[in-house]
Amino acid sequence: MGVPARNIAKQLAAPVVQLFTNPTSGSYSRERIAELARSLEAEGATVLHCDSGGDPEFAETATHVCVVGGDGTVRRVAGAMARQTRAVPLSIYPSGTINLLAREAEYPADPRAFARLVLQGRAGRPHYPVALGDGFFFSCAGAGPDSYAVERVSLPLKRRIGRLAYAAAFCKLLWHWPRHSIRLEAEGRVLECEAFYVAKGRYYAGAWSLARAARVHDPLLHLVALPRARRRDYARFVFGLICGRDASRQAGVVSFTCRELTATCKVALPLQADGDIVGTLPASMAVSEVPLAFC
Repeated sequence: MGVPARNIAKQLAAPVVQLFTNPTSGSYSRERIAELARSLEAEGATVLHCDSGGDPEFAETATHVCVVGGDGTVRRVAGAMARQTRAVPLSIYPSGTINLLAREAEYPADPRAFARLVLQGRAGRPHYPVALGDGFFFSCAGAGPDSYAVERVSLPLKRRIGRLAYAAAFCKLLWHWPRHSIRLEAEGRVLECEAFYVAKGRYYAGAWSLARAARVHDPLLHLVALPRARRRDYARFVFGLICGRDASRQAGVVSFTCRELTATCKVALPLQADGDIVGTLPASMAVSEVPLAFC
């Protein structure tokens, strides 16, 4: 008996979701991932399971890539996608320590609602990645006291207590507070500072916002710099963020937008991007001209 033409067309149009997972992420759960896979299959998708460790490789049959993990996992998988020529829509199921990109995209944590949203809902939204060295970042980057703290985060402690591990690492800096002069060059503008942050998206370190106007679909870097980053300068800056104040309007803060930025320092200052240390200064970054599509 032949297969009806409408069933053949349905099979050909069925999505193939490549599911990248990270067993070391903050809230990794085999049961939750299995529930997510069942929810995607209930919407008619074929699910391909992959580990995000190493260099991600994308299946030729994949029509959608879903990342289950935090911002670091998203950076690795989406960065690999940005380097290839075949564009495939991406989505992020929140399952990490902070999940800045998932928060901005308002992805639901319920697996069934998530599957319906990404497979039957809104069209792909552009997201302009930022080239940094031989990789990319997608939400935020910076150098200064924050990056020193990120460098000192204990991964076992992070798996146990989540984002509080960053606070524990930061407390260790208070006795030996690092201050180094950083030179920023951005499209003809030169600025000397002791700490800087680059916002590509709306959120930073959770629900805080460094730049209220920053959005992932906007091809701009929002720079926030502290010309002086003494303990009291930094404390005042962080207190303002916690209170919801506009960082660009805080005393002792310089802010502007650009598409390209170069940062240099006389010491190998650690540079963090999307919550991970990705190298040291000097570094150059630039907004990519080709966006990725996030569902």
